[in-house]
Amino acid sequence: MPILSATAATIAEAARHLRAGGLVAFPTETVYGLGADATQDKAVAAIYELKSRPSFNPLIAHVADLETAERYAIFDTRARYLARRLWPGALTLVLPRNPAAPISDLVTAGLPTLAIRV
Repeated sequence: MPILSATAATIAEAARHLRAGGLVAFPTETVYGLGADATQDKAVAAIYELKSRPSFNPLIAHVADLETAERYAIFDTRARYLARRLWPGALTLVLPRNPAAPISDLVTAGLPTLAIRV
C-alpha cells in the first residue's frame, strides 16, 4: 500500500476508500492509527482482525469536528467545555453514545459509551 502525502486529492481518495469499506492508516500525535468507516460493521471488524485486537476492547472514533462528534455522543457541559478548548488535539473523551447514531456496535464493543476525538 502506498504512503501518500496529505493533499486535498489524497485525502479525497482516502475518504472514497473509507466509504467503500476500506481501511486507511493515518498519523496521530504519537503513533499511526488504522481507520475505517465506523458505520460499517465489516470495515470495523477488519480493524479488529488486522490488529488482533480483542472484540471486548472498544475503538476510538475520530471525527472532523465538535459538531460531528455531537451527532455520535451525548455531551454534557463539562465535555463540551473540554472539547471546545482542547480539540483538535490529543484528547479522547469517553461519553454516552447517542442511541440514534449509526455507529457500529463493534466500535463500542457493545458498551453504552463511545470514545471520541477530533
